[in-house]
Amino acid sequence: MGGRLANLLLSGKYLILVITEIELLFYLNITSDKEVQIRDFLTKIIVVGIEVNIKELAIALRKQYKPRLPDAIIVATAKCFNATFLTNDVKLANLTKINTQSIQIV
Repeated sequence: MGGRLANLLLSGKYLILVITEIELLFYLNITSDKEVQIRDFLTKIIVVGIEVNIKELAIALRKQYKPRLPDAIIVATAKCFNATFLTNDVKLANLTKINTQSIQIV
């Protein structure tokens, strides 16, 4: 919430995990205007829950790569949906098990 994307995202379908939705709405200093903007954004994308296949893959990723649990679940979601994982986390962007794309926050 402290920055903006350096480049606009290409037009397309986007999804986030329910964990990311919670993180977006959890910021302590979020203004009501910013919350309205976030909720509007969330109506334009797909928000997915944690299904069994995501859970099992997250466990395997956590054992192999040792990421934080939320990161393992988010990466597993991208893999299960055969989606490109957009991240500004260099360590996660270098995972070879999934298609990743590094994004820059300014």
